[in-house]
Amino acid sequence: MDLGLKDRVYVVTGASRGLGNAAAAALAADGAKVIISGRDEKGVAAAAGELGEDTAVGVVADNADPSAARRLVDTAKERFGRLDGILISVGGPAPGFVADNTDDQWQSAFESVFLGAVRLARTAAAALQEGGVIGFVLSGSVHEPIAGLTISNGLRPGLAGFAKSLADELGPLGIRVVGVLPARIDTDRVRELDALSGDAEAARTANEARIPLRRYGTPDEFGRTAAFLLSPAASYLTGVMVPVDGGARHGF
Repeated sequence: MDLGLKDRVYVVTGASRGLGNAAAAALAADGAKVIISGRDEKGVAAAAGELGEDTAVGVVADNADPSAARRLVDTAKERFGRLDGILISVGGPAPGFVADNTDDQWQSAFESVFLGAVRLARTAAAALQEGGVIGFVLSGSVHEPIAGLTISNGLRPGLAGFAKSLADELGPLGIRVVGVLPARIDTDRVRELDALSGDAEAARTANEARIPLRRYGTPDEFGRTAAFLLSPAASYLTGVMVPVDGGARHGF
């Protein structure tokens, strides 16, 4: 199936590793050009280098930085002459229960996970034309709280609500808004969360037992789903939150 991605241009934040990196790689594999960002200079350079200088440009940027959104959009236009979409991904906030998380952790997460994402979406929306798309990497916590991830449980549903409002507002302009809801995808972040239990292997076994497909997803599986949702092949999908979770969410 041709997704129609050839020579289209996307910004993907948080793409030096993990889910953002997998999405950027999937977009590039189908012919898109990508601007990838992350906070670690070496990581960003390595990720861009793997995709090739004709395909990817790396930009060191923190989603919480008020100047990041404009720099990323401007880089896309200057390097590739256009912008067709953005996928807003950010590293997960600090784990912890209600009594564990500090005000500083909440504030830092709000700046990067929530306000940074809102700013990126607003800036991209102003630059996109009909056929453009804004994607959010959210979490299964949009629908159901995840034990030990209280900050994520607080912020992700609110960001999903923002995305739905944005879809309504931008729909008449022909700009789509979508969300991707990963659950147990086999990334460094998920392995770190499993290790917090004190027995990572046992935690993984228990989690897999609750997933209908009885396994964690791979980053590639997530990346291909994100690439489809961002592509012209998904041109009549907007305002949707698509779970990539092996069936872990049991609601409709």
